[in-house]
Amino acid sequence: MKRNISVEGLDQIPIEQQRIELVERKCLGHPDSLADGIAESISRALSAAYLEECGMVLHHNTDQAEVVAGESIPKFGGGKITKPIYFLISGRATKMFNGINIPADAIAIEAARNYIHRILPTLNMDRDVVVDSRMGVSSTDLREVFKTCKGFRTPRANDTSFGVAHAPFSTAESIVKGVAAFIDDTLRPKYPAIGQDVKIMCLRDADTITLTLAVAIVDRYCSSLNEYIELKNIIQEQVEAVARRYTSREVIVAVNTADDLEIASVFLTVSGTSAEMGDDGSVGRGNRANGLITPNRPMSMEATSGKNPINHIGKIYNLLANQIAHDCVEKVDGIEEIYIRLLSQIGNPIDYPHAASAQILPRPGVHVRSISYEIESIIDGWLEDITTITEKVIRGDLSTF
Repeated sequence: MKRNISVEGLDQIPIEQQRIELVERKCLGHPDSLADGIAESISRALSAAYLEECGMVLHHNTDQAEVVAGESIPKFGGGKITKPIYFLISGRATKMFNGINIPADAIAIEAARNYIHRILPTLNMDRDVVVDSRMGVSSTDLREVFKTCKGFRTPRANDTSFGVAHAPFSTAESIVKGVAAFIDDTLRPKYPAIGQDVKIMCLRDADTITLTLAVAIVDRYCSSLNEYIELKNIIQEQVEAVARRYTSREVIVAVNTADDLEIASVFLTVSGTSAEMGDDGSVGRGNRANGLITPNRPMSMEATSGKNPINHIGKIYNLLANQIAHDCVEKVDGIEEIYIRLLSQIGNPIDYPHAASAQILPRPGVHVRSISYEIESIIDGWLEDITTITEKVIRGDLSTF
């Protein structure tokens, strides 16, 4: 059966030629990203347990985690958390299968605590954190669509929904991704006072790129206001240097612009996250499946993290769309921009979407007809091997936020 794949040209101004572009990333310690990470870690832990106990991944959706902020009194040299951060796990899971009892809540709590400890190692897990699981049991109809259709080898879509992606990343998008990776992989190991809660907002206004960073500073590693100011200057200088590797445009970097140094009101934390002091978080409120928030591009409102990796379109199609978009740009010459949209129809096989759309902005001198067949073949190939997305998710090879 032929898949419903369409390839068409776009007539619009390329992103790099638009005057205003906004790009955002909430890094791993941001409350919304914490919720995403917890949800996804629980889904992976449940998938592993289901495979071990039952030989297959059973139905679950853990995309309803909430972070309820605590209270703290940060102080240079070391403060204290006075009210623990509350992590609520809800959603649905299969807890009984063919007479086998699966301790889904215990698995979820352990996975969440392990993830929190890995991302926020300065938290006292006995005193500063409360993890509560209130997961319900999966509904019968959603468990049924896990089964394959007669004559097809893939599961049936659990919902009528869509995934969307674009490629290649613009300069601004690449800068935000690169700066986030630099802070996590290079800067923080050298300066442990830099907390995990970092938000990067990029504005490109014509040929001027302004990066506004909110960076939580860990109080036990910062002894004074002067040291705090020095650390801000280091972050500003090094982030600016990293950003300049991506562009010849003017780059401006601002760090913790809400600080009032005269009264020492600064972004100082005990644990490295604003979740300790009044900032809540929810799954799906932060980065999209490509790790960014990009209001200049088409986006899905679906929360990718925590959804089951077998047939939940909100997860699979968003991840798949990203793979397809970047694969097309890498393998097909002549693409200025590509936008992929995949639409499911509940109950139908996930490898036969209701629509698979590729919209192409070709480079000057390239006609869409000349590259349509290559693009359609790439889309068809990914759909044929769609279960590789599930495998990569379970292994942790694909990031969902």
